[in-house]
Amino acid sequence: RNFVVTVRHAEMAGVARVRRRLEGRPDLLRHGPEAVLYALLDLVVDDYAPVVAGLENDIDEIEDQLFSGDNTVSRRIYDLAREVIQFQRAIHPLPEMMQQLRRGFEKYGVDSELQHSLRDVEDHVERVISRADSFRDLLQNALTLDGTLTANRQNQASAEQNEQVKKISSWAAIFFAPSFVAGVYGMNFDHMPELHWALGYPMAIALMAGTATLMYGIFKRKGWL
Repeated sequence: RNFVVTVRHAEMAGVARVRRRLEGRPDLLRHGPEAVLYALLDLVVDDYAPVVAGLENDIDEIEDQLFSGDNTVSRRIYDLAREVIQFQRAIHPLPEMMQQLRRGFEKYGVDSELQHSLRDVEDHVERVISRADSFRDLLQNALTLDGTLTANRQNQASAEQNEQVKKISSWAAIFFAPSFVAGVYGMNFDHMPELHWALGYPMAIALMAGTATLMYGIFKRKGWL
């Protein structure tokens, strides 16, 4: 019970901060290895604060980006969601560990003040976990909203394209009718009695104008023009 063993996979500058803190707090250090363990846990949990703040800022930016029509927002949501999941995997085991440690403090009669400080760290962990869980929910909602907005934009673009096709088709049909009449009378047949009719030309013009006007009226009433 007179030492604390830590395992590090990389250099951790925070250990030096813990040492300086304990050296400046003889009242805390007098509690022995339990005080060192508490100080290390407190440091680890405190270092989560900038992570939480960074994730919160990224989510705020994504919420602003959602309505800008930026096509890269989906990828950014996905990448950030993966970061949140990794963060959750790191912090979710902590509450159970903290509870076991607190029970050990109680069992071995560790100073009540130190037990209270450990409970504060445990509460801090719970708040961090709650924030991380809310971040994941927000990102899931953002991804759903992005899908809805993307579908709406695609539907709107498709509707606009359909309107353009309707207009083009309508005008093509309107111009086709006079062209058809003109084409009929442009055929090189030897016997076309109406070509020698005095009213043939005015009637052909009237037929072309009439069919074009009729078709324009029909398409206009349907809202295609």
